Amino acid sequence: MNTHVYAADIANFEKQYRTNLINGLAGIKSAILVGTQDKDGHTNLAIFSQVVHVGANPPLMGILHRPVSVEKHTYENIITNEYFTLNHVPIEKYKDAHQTSARYQRSQSEFEHCGFSEEFTPHIQAPYVKESKLKIGLKLAEIIPITSNDTLLIIGSVEEIIAAEGIIEAEGFLNLNNSKTALVHGLETYYQAEKVSRLPYAKPIK
Repeated sequence: MNTHVYAADIANFEKQYRTNLINGLAGIKSAILVGTQDKDGHTNLAIFSQVVHVGANPPLMGILHRPVSVEKHTYENIITNEYFTLNHVPIEKYKDAHQTSARYQRSQSEFEHCGFSEEFTPHIQAPYVKESKLKIGLKLAEIIPITSNDTLLIIGSVEEIIAAEGIIEAEGFLNLNNSKTALVHGLETYYQAEKVSRLPYAKPIK
């Protein structure tokens, strides 16, 4: 028998139960580390699962950021520096990546405290994760406030892509089996990707 949950039920759920339930509804997503640095060169690394494709021409990606009610290093660094990186989490580093969600001080770099190595290129004024096999460098394009809950959609233009051998395939498809990207469900449950199939472009069946 199906379980039916209504808005009134959700409103009355215990806070943690409600958070776990609603956060999990979107399913399994790639675990992404967002790399930034402030004007003084302090680096920051934070795990995100709410990363979205915004458009291919021009190439745009976005991250959904929680309300800025307290000090938020990722948001503040992007505003100040205008650059940030998206780094796919290698499955063997998922525990270290999860640790970046802890509340470190601004002077404490998650790179150092969570076991990741910084990597810079001349094109992006933000740190990449050296251990990641698929990474994207972005420049801030716009920030869209979502007034329903005070979250922010931070959109960046794709300025650089760094992929290990065997990840970018013919026709531009990405092989996430080879990138060993960790997947996350909700806030703390991790999975490993496994390719099932690649289907052709769908057309109406006559």
